[in-house]
This record gives sequence, structure tokens and C-alpha cells, in this order.
Amino acid sequence: MRALDVGIIVLFLVGMPLLGVWIGGRQRSATDYFVGERRIPWWVVCVSVVSAETSTLTVLSVPTVGYLGTMTFLSLAIGYLIGRVVVSFVLLPKYIAGELITAYGFLGKRFGAGIQGTASVTFLVTRLLADGLRLFATAIPVKVVLGAYGVDASYWAIVAVLGVAMVVYSFLGGVRAVVWVDAVQMLWYVLGAAAVIAVLSGKLPDGWFSGAADAGKFQVLDLDSNPLTSQYAMVTAFVGGAVLSMASHGADQLVVQRLMATKDVRAAQKALITSGVVVFFQFALFLFIGVMLWAFYRAAAPVKDLGLNNNDELFAHFIVNEMPSGLSGFVIAGILAAALSSSLGALASSTVTDVVQRVRRQPMSEAEMFRQGRMWTVVWAVLLIVCAGLFASLTRRGNPIVEQGLSISGFTYGALLGAFLLGLVFRRARQADAIVAFAVTVVVMAFVILGVKFVGPDARLVIDFAAAAPANRVFALAYPWYTPLGVLVTLVVGGLLSLRHRADDPAQAALPAR
Repeated sequence: MRALDVGIIVLFLVGMPLLGVWIGGRQRSATDYFVGERRIPWWVVCVSVVSAETSTLTVLSVPTVGYLGTMTFLSLAIGYLIGRVVVSFVLLPKYIAGELITAYGFLGKRFGAGIQGTASVTFLVTRLLADGLRLFATAIPVKVVLGAYGVDASYWAIVAVLGVAMVVYSFLGGVRAVVWVDAVQMLWYVLGAAAVIAVLSGKLPDGWFSGAADAGKFQVLDLDSNPLTSQYAMVTAFVGGAVLSMASHGADQLVVQRLMATKDVRAAQKALITSGVVVFFQFALFLFIGVMLWAFYRAAAPVKDLGLNNNDELFAHFIVNEMPSGLSGFVIAGILAAALSSSLGALASSTVTDVVQRVRRQPMSEAEMFRQGRMWTVVWAVLLIVCAGLFASLTRRGNPIVEQGLSISGFTYGALLGAFLLGLVFRRARQADAIVAFAVTVVVMAFVILGVKFVGPDARLVIDFAAAAPANRVFALAYPWYTPLGVLVTLVVGGLLSLRHRADDPAQAALPAR
């Protein structure tokens, strides 16, 4: 890389926060800060949703999935689209018609403040872990770039700089800045991907496409593998992907906050369903790049033969070493663009409306909520930086980071979505039922995902993280099943507990009609 590339990257890191501050304008209220006064166009929200769920895990790690395997990861996107359709017509109308600030406000109205706070805190912890991993993934190409100049920067220093860039426009511009910057950043990384394909096309030998096809690299549907243990078997991808998408887009404030910034239910539905179509083609784009990289490197093991620290450095390695000067910097900036889609506003809004306001037990004024929102934006930025630094220190070589990120959501997504469905399906369910079911589900999923077991004569506790070392486990459930399993546990436990209550219980009279 040359000075031109570094200049482009620096320009991006400085320009994006400034653009966000300019677009966000002067924030006048908590409603403006958290949901943009519900006036953001649906197509901008659609692009923002795609950008928010994409991150560096997609741009950097999905090509690695295509490089190491096939394009069966794409079948998950079909399940994602199905899940989005369900959320659009089942959950979105309740959020937007109720003029809520967070998704968990629905649980508060249906059950009470206890489960609302429980769900919100769960979201906060899960989002902290997932976005900490995303921020660490963003540091990977930056470290490769700096290494090309002989600068051995630590991951801690890199994530600190990236975190500061993220917090500037989130703090000053609110959700309006986040959504519009997301749109610009998505355009940037898609153009960067197109540039990579153009360069790779000129470097690949004749017949590479047919060779990749003969090797099965373009396989999309896996009809033969065991659906319980294979991550991308067709049934696993369709069902698991659909339920995972229902949780991530119907029970995760990161996405719901953006959808509630539209003017009405119809606009939110168009934004969400269209985002599923865009994500499908986006996955196809980056998986195709992975197959092209496989043809370019002749399927050599990247860690062993290229001297990389982990598989997910492969794409960045190609960009730095094979792309022309100028284009290399543009593509790296695009990877950073995917990462700087900020979750800080979602974290702050959930903290203020679902936790702080409930603890205080008295309504806050708009001005106080606005001040609290900005304060918690900074607090969560610091926590994200710390979490990303810890991931940099602890993450081992193994599965692509995107798979580890999706596994993290498995801890709580099932319990979150299950709580919403419990309130919709079981009329008798009360708040205590929902909280107990929620807690049981999290414990069950911890045993399933962490592989908690007791071994030896002293009953020594062993924890084996499934996403990092599935080969060491006697049985490893494929991660797309984590969320459906969690939903099932929540509904079974909560449904059984609800049978304790009479159907004509007066306490149920105030529940909102379904």
C-alpha cells in the first residue's frame, strides 16, 4: 500500500463522523434523538437496516466462508427473508401503532416493567458482546494495512480509534445521523466489492469459473447433510434462518429502532422486507468474491501458506497485496464503513427508556431523557471498545468470525423472541411466567452453546465454546438452531406456567387485544 491508500482511509475516518454531524443537525428532543421524529424515508431505513446487520463480519468474513466451503451460506438469506415477512405483519404493527421508543416497550405493556427491564438488559449484554466482536473484526484489515508499512499497532489501539470515530456522530446527530451515514457507507462498501471483483477477474486464469463449478463451490442448497449438525443444510438454513431473522429484526433494538423511525407501519414493512432481498444479493456478492479468491490462491490453506494470524485476514491480505494503489485504500475504507454502522443509539435508547426510567419509577422529561441518551451513548462506546479489545486478546483461530458472531446471538435471541410470542400466543401468561421462562431458556442455551459438562472423578467443570471448537464436542448443534430451540423452551415453560391462571382472571382484562 502507498500513501494514497492511507490518505483515503484517513479521509474516510474523519469524513464519515463529520458527515453524520452535518446530516443529524441540531437535536431538539429525545424523540428526535432516538427515532428521528419518525420522518425518515423508508428506503433510507431499508439501507440502514442492511448496513446495520452487515458489519465487517459480512464484508470480511463471508468471503472466507466462500473460500473455505461453498455458497450454501446463501441459503440462510432465504430464511432471513421469510423471517422478515413474519415480523413485518406480526410485530411491527404493534410497535409503531403503540408509538413505542423501544421494542421492549411492548413487553412492558403486555406483562409489566419487570420483563421489559429483563429483556432490555439481555439485549444490552448480547449487543455488547456481538458488537464488540464486530469492532474487533474491523480492526483486522487496519492491522494488516499498518503492518504493510511496518507499524505493529495493537488491536487495543485500533479499536479505540474506531470507537471514537463511531461515537462522534452518534452522540451529536442521533438516529437520523446514524441512518443516513449507514446509507452512504453501504454504497461505499458495495462499490468496493465491485472493484475487488473487477481486479480479480483480470488476475484469474481462463476456465476458473468452470473449475470452481466442478469443485462444487457454487452449491447453494445442501440437501444431503445432517440438518441438526450441519450449519447450512437446507432445512437448517430455512427454518433456523427464518427464526433467527424474526429475533434479530423483531426483538433486537438495533434494527427495531431504525424501523420505528419511519412514518407508519406500511413504510416500516416496505423497509424491512426489501432489506431481506438486498441482503440476499449482498451475501451472494461476497460469497462470490470468496470463490474467486479460492480460484486465485488455488485453495491453499491461508493460515499455513500465507502467514496470516487467522482465516479472516485472507480478504484483507488480498486487498493490501494485490489491489492497485488507490483502489486498495478505497476498499479498506469500505470495510471500515460496514463496521461503523453504530449500535450506540440503540443501546442508549434501551438503557434510558427500559432501564433508567423504570429504576427511577417516575417519568422523565424530554430534556432529561435527551441528556441521559447522550451520556449513555458515551458510556456504551467505552464498553464496546473494552469488549472489542478483550475479543482481540481471547479469540482463537477457528471458524470464520461471522459464525462466531451469529453463535453469540444464540444465547439470548430465543428467549427474547420467545417472550414476545408468549405474550401474543398465551393469553393467560403473566409477567412471572415470562420471567421464569426467560431465565430457564438462557440457562438451557448456555449449556447447549458452551458445551458445559462435568468430567472426571472430581466432577471438574468444563466449558467448550461451540463456535470456536466444534470438533472437540461429542455433539454440536448447528448454530442456526440455537434461536428456534430457545423460542421453543420459552414457549413450553411459559405456556405450562400460564396454565396456573384462570382464563377469566380479572388481571388479564387490561391486556391489549391481539
